[in-house]
Amino acid sequence: MEKKFKRTLITTALPYANGPVHIGHLAGVYVPADIYARYLRLKGEDVVMVGGSDEHGVPITLRARKEGITPQEVVDRYHTIIKDSLEELGVSFDIYSRTTSKLHNETASEFFRHLYDKGEFIQQTALQPYDEKGGEFLADRYVVGTCPRCGNENAYGDQCEACGSSLNVTDLINPRSALTGEPVKMRETTHWYLPLDKWEEKLRSWILDGHKEWKSNVYGQCKSWLDAGLQPRAVSRDLSWGVPVPVEGAEGKVLYVWFDAPIGYISNTKELLPDSWETWWKDPETRIINFIGKDNIVFHCIVFPAMLMAYGDGFQLPDNVPANEFLNLEGDKISTSRNWAVWLHEYLKEFPGKQDVLRYVLTANAPETKDNDFTWADFQARNNNELVAILGNFVNRAVVLTHKYFGGTVPATTAFEPVDSAVWEDMQKIKGALTEALDTFHFREALKQAMEIARLGNRYLQETEPWKVAKTDMARTATILNTALQLCANIAIAFEPFLPFTCGRLVKMLGGGKLSWDMLGSSDIIPAGTGIAPAELLFEKIEDATVEAQVKRLQDTKKANEVAAWRPEPQAEDVDFDTFCRSDLRVGTVLECEKVPKADKLLRFLIDDGMEKRTIVSGIAKYYKPEELVGKQVCFIANLPPRKLKGIVSQGMILSAENSDGSIVLLAPSAPVAPGSKIG
Repeated sequence: MEKKFKRTLITTALPYANGPVHIGHLAGVYVPADIYARYLRLKGEDVVMVGGSDEHGVPITLRARKEGITPQEVVDRYHTIIKDSLEELGVSFDIYSRTTSKLHNETASEFFRHLYDKGEFIQQTALQPYDEKGGEFLADRYVVGTCPRCGNENAYGDQCEACGSSLNVTDLINPRSALTGEPVKMRETTHWYLPLDKWEEKLRSWILDGHKEWKSNVYGQCKSWLDAGLQPRAVSRDLSWGVPVPVEGAEGKVLYVWFDAPIGYISNTKELLPDSWETWWKDPETRIINFIGKDNIVFHCIVFPAMLMAYGDGFQLPDNVPANEFLNLEGDKISTSRNWAVWLHEYLKEFPGKQDVLRYVLTANAPETKDNDFTWADFQARNNNELVAILGNFVNRAVVLTHKYFGGTVPATTAFEPVDSAVWEDMQKIKGALTEALDTFHFREALKQAMEIARLGNRYLQETEPWKVAKTDMARTATILNTALQLCANIAIAFEPFLPFTCGRLVKMLGGGKLSWDMLGSSDIIPAGTGIAPAELLFEKIEDATVEAQVKRLQDTKKANEVAAWRPEPQAEDVDFDTFCRSDLRVGTVLECEKVPKADKLLRFLIDDGMEKRTIVSGIAKYYKPEELVGKQVCFIANLPPRKLKGIVSQGMILSAENSDGSIVLLAPSAPVAPGSKIG
């Protein structure tokens, strides 16, 4: 029998405050967490949702060094952007705090010291990269070198962003400090480690035996780690930015961010509920749910629970960790370093009032058990074909018809027929499926079930045709429109977790009143005689030009990335001077130029080479118009053997250079010279 809890604590992964949040963060963590929190509140349950910014760690210091500012200035800026944009999206945190707060520093320090005093850590000495010129140990991201797999000369000590390979510092060829450029040395340093292997059997029993109901992607990743055997993991590192290790002799060492960050859930709860926070963390009747992305599964299912087990004192373990997979963008992995993302704060500016459209699309495409893809074409289609044409259309029809036939007052039901009964039978089925999906964290299926109410309403109006019935039977018309309006009220309840802004407007349109989950499926939510407001469009169509502009921005970003990543081809093998001299390089004047029929890439040139006229065929039609080349001078190789291309004998090769974006540029003298002049 499923255990009943008195309250639910929802935590969301802490985003790094070294940049804004993007749609991948939203689809993976914040939208599903908010859906669940709003659902529980509608049910009248006691629920608290805590979140905050992760403001320590190497990504923060990297950003600060890059911009020439302090880490605190970095996190102050991005914490504000993240907090404000999530609030504007409607993510209903009870608190959104930060890990640079004094309270968090105290909480994280106390947590470490408690484990230290209990003897839960082991000390180990290991070799770490060291910058002798800078006089400091280097985090993996501060070490760059040549990737052994693809040859990228600027691979990081933990990953090559050119080929995507995971690396160790010792894998790099010629590793150097990203701070000073000096070669790195390996030097011994001592750190504290949490022996995860000590808790392996307890974790195995708790997860593999006790939580078979977890999502398959979460359960599978945990099993893989446990089967491979757990190893001690460092909880400190040599860094100047972070929570100082609260032990004598630990100067220059801070808590490792993976150890520091999840303690933020506890410190944020303390900040919100200073007198009762322990009830939310230590009472067995509290249910804890961690919403995270798949890159945090191990930390939240294995590492953080091991920390709580080691601490003791009644800390409860999470009841569920419904992690999502990754959301891709237009078929490519979202990358903050390549600016390949849809940033939330930018979306909110460019699509004012369309928070719910983004929430809807991200939920409909939620990467719940495998990676999924966001495209602007799908964004437009779901808005126009589902939100506008199905949901908005039904509500608009019901409200407009009520104003037309009953002056905007909810009519009383007087003539109930089987078709009406069938509607409420279907509603009970939808409510059951919707509730089941929400209870088991299948939010994509839940959204689909909620939309079934709007589909049901549209079918009902089409079958009953109140605009025809009104000509002969107003009592029957009253029943039909009462039923339609009650379905609108059901929509306001069912969609509230998903589309809170839209449902707020819909509730006002229907005369106000407090709604709850218990009312879902009811046929008498709005009392007869209630005045309703005139119809207003809940959604508007998104035009092609709008999404085309977004696609173009991404295409421009991709081109810019390609240019930035461009490297010239390696130098060819040496040739002796005599071999070079055998190439007859000359300058010619273009007399004629035209496209070669049935050959999109080819142009035919007639060139004055100073002695005669010669024909040369060149594959540059994509980059030049024939008419703009007539009269220009070009460089060419004169002594190549003739070659037939598309039936045309080409007598040489025009010289060109390939630009970083793949475009072709013809080579020409910087000033006019006599046709036939030799190059050399």
